[in-house]
Amino acid sequence: MYNQRTYIILPVSEVSKIEFMYVLEDSADTLRKSCDGTKTFIKWEGELAPPFISDINGGEGLYTHEEMINILNTDEWTEFDSQI
Repeated sequence: MYNQRTYIILPVSEVSKIEFMYVLEDSADTLRKSCDGTKTFIKWEGELAPPFISDINGGEGLYTHEEMINILNTDEWTEFDSQI
């Protein structure tokens, strides 16, 4: 199911360019952000990128589901509380 998804990381400053009808996220309010709040990501079904992607500046990727899981498990995206 997730193997058909494609992901791109983009600067939060580019969120206004997202056309949500083409991606699996609902709105800017539901986007996950990096720990420092400067990056987010979007995903869609299939390899063909939505038309607005070419308007995104500073995008990183295109990533598969497995690649994106590995990225999200880094310190940049996940805060670990060392006191637990």
